[in-house]
Amino acid sequence: MSKPPYDPKRITPDLYGDRSPVEGKIVAILHVSFKDRGLKLIDTKSRAVPKHEIHEIMITDEKAAAPGGGADRVAAVAFFEITRGGLIVTGDTVTAAGAKIGDLVGYDMNHMPNHMGIILWAPTLDEPALAVGDKIVFHRPA
Repeated sequence: MSKPPYDPKRITPDLYGDRSPVEGKIVAILHVSFKDRGLKLIDTKSRAVPKHEIHEIMITDEKAAAPGGGADRVAAVAFFEITRGGLIVTGDTVTAAGAKIGDLVGYDMNHMPNHMGIILWAPTLDEPALAVGDKIVFHRPA
């Protein structure tokens, strides 16, 4: 992976102004967790996600998970299709079927160009209650 054209430490949440929530629909549920996944999160704090792309939601309970870092304790929980594209940013709150499932902490590009792994922090690796067809929303924290 190439180096970003800027110092990622200079990119703070204040850089991003007002933006629309990104919305999607769960298209597949996954039931797998890892204690030694070895995810490598890219340095970038934001990603543009166009309508109709399909990406994977993964959760970690590792508080240190952040852009440029990694995560071993990970659960893969779902694939979703973007129904309203936009910009997602680390720190975003992510809800599914109206309930919070985690906070966005980073991106894994291991399976690109097929799909991106979108990593959320949650206090536990327990599978969130999700169903195919549930609406998923990424929005700025309150």
